Amino acid sequence: MGMADLVLGPLLRYVSDTEATIWVETDAPCEVAVLGAVEPTFGIAGHHYALVRVEGLKPATEHPYDVRLDGEVRWPPADSPLPPPSLRTLGGEGPLDLAFGSCRVAVPHEAPWTKSKDDDERGHEVDALWVLAQELARGDARRPDALFLLGDQVYVDEGSPETRARIEERRGGATGPGREVTDFEEYTWLYHESWREPLIRRLFSVVSTSMLWDDHDMSDDWNISAAWLREEREKPWWHGRATGCIASYWVYQHLGNLSPRALDRDPLYREVRGNPKAEEVLFPWAERIHSAGDGTRWSYCREFGRTRAIFVDSRAGRVLDEGARRMVDKEEWRWIVDHTEGDFDHLLIATTVPWLLSPGLDRLEAWNERVSDGAWGGRAARLGEKLRRAFDFDHWASFGRSFAALRDLLGEVADGKRGARPASVVVLAGDVHHAYLCEVGRPAGAAEDRAPIYQAVCSPYRNPLSNKERRVIRAGFTPTFTRIAAALARAAGAPDPGIRWRLLNGPCFDNQVATLHIDGRRATMRLDKTVPGDRDEHSLRESFSRELA
Repeated sequence: MGMADLVLGPLLRYVSDTEATIWVETDAPCEVAVLGAVEPTFGIAGHHYALVRVEGLKPATEHPYDVRLDGEVRWPPADSPLPPPSLRTLGGEGPLDLAFGSCRVAVPHEAPWTKSKDDDERGHEVDALWVLAQELARGDARRPDALFLLGDQVYVDEGSPETRARIEERRGGATGPGREVTDFEEYTWLYHESWREPLIRRLFSVVSTSMLWDDHDMSDDWNISAAWLREEREKPWWHGRATGCIASYWVYQHLGNLSPRALDRDPLYREVRGNPKAEEVLFPWAERIHSAGDGTRWSYCREFGRTRAIFVDSRAGRVLDEGARRMVDKEEWRWIVDHTEGDFDHLLIATTVPWLLSPGLDRLEAWNERVSDGAWGGRAARLGEKLRRAFDFDHWASFGRSFAALRDLLGEVADGKRGARPASVVVLAGDVHHAYLCEVGRPAGAAEDRAPIYQAVCSPYRNPLSNKERRVIRAGFTPTFTRIAAALARAAGAPDPGIRWRLLNGPCFDNQVATLHIDGRRATMRLDKTVPGDRDEHSLRESFSRELA
């Protein structure tokens, strides 16, 4: 073996009381060692990866570490000005901080990309995760115990100037989807551009990350409807895009979500692990997944002390049949239901798209689903489909059966019907490029001591709306808009949502990151936004804080 070096990582992924996994990409085959654990790389189309499993760690303890390739230290760089990495195991009696959000476009951290969209069409303002990384490196902030990346880790259709230039050099921009990615190799470029910046690399090396994909990881409006999917499958480049996305998501995001026990049970990982030609296994598997439309479960569950987090894939497993649309198929839904049973202080449902929108937008999406399914005839259905795509009507409210099923399930958990009554039930989401917190009202017949149920949304990390777009979102929260949308929904035969909810905070716009602070049976949500400064003096400022339990 030659002198290998790190291309990407280390990414601290799964962490428990006594275990951790660290993901890396290297430029050559090698053995990767972290804290005495050694793992050979596996190869995929000229790229080399390893997921190092470190076991037998002491709970509630800082574990400084380095990354060695074939016995040589390759991380951290000897000349790095940043503090060295360490991983912190769970356990102990102290509080828990879980940061979350979504939607991070990879563009440079300098003008014109740091301007607003109203000042420059290339503008995306200042990256909230980058600022969080700055604050942690300066010692100005408490390090989160975990970071939830709830969708759109990479964008196939936006930003990414370096990748777009490489695509144009590789195949020009006049064919297929222009300068959008079409295969596994180009997806690797997106991940490199998004994750290799020094501050981001350090952030991901010291904070455990859990990830879910959303539409821009694959394509804008991914799986919004059956008609959309039929049209995409007719495009000559779509199959390569889809299989490349599935394979790269499994490698770069999904693999690190799994615990060592789950990895041991995963037949695909058993074939890939240490395999120098793993593409011979992974690519045919990705093609089968894409062709069949199902066949794997991307949802997973994490335990953070007495807090349970169920991460729900709300993109790849959708059922799109008109008149029978569901956010996940029946098998995956049974898995979700099973994992809501148990004894925990807090239940978190992490899903990329919000369950509860503003009441007005909820009713408008419910109306659109009925109209698109033909409630007002064929011509209206075609118009409904156009509106669905134009306005991104693809949240839980657009999948009425799944909306109601989640409503009933969370009510049972909050009433203590699926185990001991928790202190709170919180749905975490992103996607919508604004942040807010709302609370579900207690319906008639619910238990007097029912746990509170919340929807907490944080988006974006880096992709803020223009001023015009913000005005549209604010209008969606007004009583007048809600009354009109509710009347349309009733006229189309959409069922009543069966619950009522009130806005507690928001909507908030900016690049931002949210944190759940959990201490025993107490919980607080805080939202922080980026405040521009000199390049190395940006900061996060609190937008709101609210006690949940």
